[in-house]
Amino acid sequence: MDLQLTSAKVIVTAGASGIGLKITERLLAEGASVYICDIDVAALEAAKEKNPSLMTGVCDVSKRDSVANMVEQAVQGLGGLDCLINNAGIAGPTGAFHEIDPNDWDRCIEVCLTGQFNCARLVVDHLKKSNNASIVNLSSAAGRFGFPNRAPYSAAKWGVVGFTKSLSMELGAFGIRCNAVLPGPVDGARIQAVIQEKA
Repeated sequence: MDLQLTSAKVIVTAGASGIGLKITERLLAEGASVYICDIDVAALEAAKEKNPSLMTGVCDVSKRDSVANMVEQAVQGLGGLDCLINNAGIAGPTGAFHEIDPNDWDRCIEVCLTGQFNCARLVVDHLKKSNNASIVNLSSAAGRFGFPNRAPYSAAKWGVVGFTKSLSMELGAFGIRCNAVLPGPVDGARIQAVIQEKA
């Protein structure tokens, strides 16, 4: 199936492993130019070695200065921007909500929700210059149903859905499509860590 992504210029956050890497590799296969960021330097290096055309950079999406540097580097390297895929997230703590360390709650919200805000706000002006602009925000089934003992993650992912709906209303007038994807559990390091923590 031709996804018509030839020459598309895309940023994928947390693109060095898991869902992010699979998204990245499909984009590359479809002819897109892709910049990925991640906090895992070794994973970035491995992704680059496997996909030499890939552009990479270290970024913590919860840190606004880090995001600003990433976006500047990405847009310069790509020669513009057509799409942001807000994929970065963490599993967050598990357990009864009233027993969760507030710092762990804050960290989960900062990465999973505020991180998407940090990235989206800094790419809007670049996307307005594109004829085929879009923002894709990764939420989760937790963003539709909620999960017991996963209150921080569920709250963040519900927030992503509301954030995306608002973006679609605000940015549609500029021709920028905004959509959320809500995947179920995907086998990988993150879900395995959650399972081990519950075991």
